[in-house]
Amino acid sequence: MAYQTIRQEYLQIPVVTRAYTTACVLTTAAVQLELITPFQLYFNPDLILRNYQVWRLITNFLFFGPVGFNFLFNMIFLYRYCRMLEEGSFRGRTADFVVMFLFGGLLMTIFGTFVSLVFLGQAFTIMLVYIWSRRNPNVRMNFFGLLNFQAPFLPWVLMGFSLLLGNSIIVDLLGRDLCIAVGHVYYFLEDVFPNQPGGGRWLRTPSILNAFYGRPFHEPRRGGNSDFAMTIWRF
Repeated sequence: MAYQTIRQEYLQIPVVTRAYTTACVLTTAAVQLELITPFQLYFNPDLILRNYQVWRLITNFLFFGPVGFNFLFNMIFLYRYCRMLEEGSFRGRTADFVVMFLFGGLLMTIFGTFVSLVFLGQAFTIMLVYIWSRRNPNVRMNFFGLLNFQAPFLPWVLMGFSLLLGNSIIVDLLGRDLCIAVGHVYYFLEDVFPNQPGGGRWLRTPSILNAFYGRPFHEPRRGGNSDFAMTIWRF
């Protein structure tokens, strides 16, 4: 009975969020069980180009470090904001959500070749948080019952909390700048530029993805949950 309940709850998670979070958890479990090592997963352009280890283009987004508070913290944020995006402004638009994943991952991979970041999963999570926060600017948030702020400040609050956890300020700033830059490029192309005089949508979802996931009869609002006057955010 418990198994059926857990299975039912798991299958109710939107498909992209379910696939990505599951891949992250399974990758971390494989490392924890010493089936693989982080050295087989990290982003290394030389190994990708010279030794054809192309899996590193994906696996560097799946490993968030050893199991511990930092890993749990990242998984909570990844699951929460990925799901809120998929069920909010991307509801009924799974193909467009996949395109956002591919676009963000591609830009981060390109930028990642110029900075000393070997795992891009945390940066990708903050990109999701950034896009959600820009699409929900009026949502008021509460951090551990100590700090109240508007949603657009959430990425910066997370940076401060990350530093409190002991993460490197240099690596953290590089990662935050990277993810915010990528998130803002996507937000500009999808939410700002199309509404400008002479603007339009540059990111087009391939017809094969639309056919695979299905295209809704109407485009839902991009604001997601921005109607709500207040959302209390806690663990």
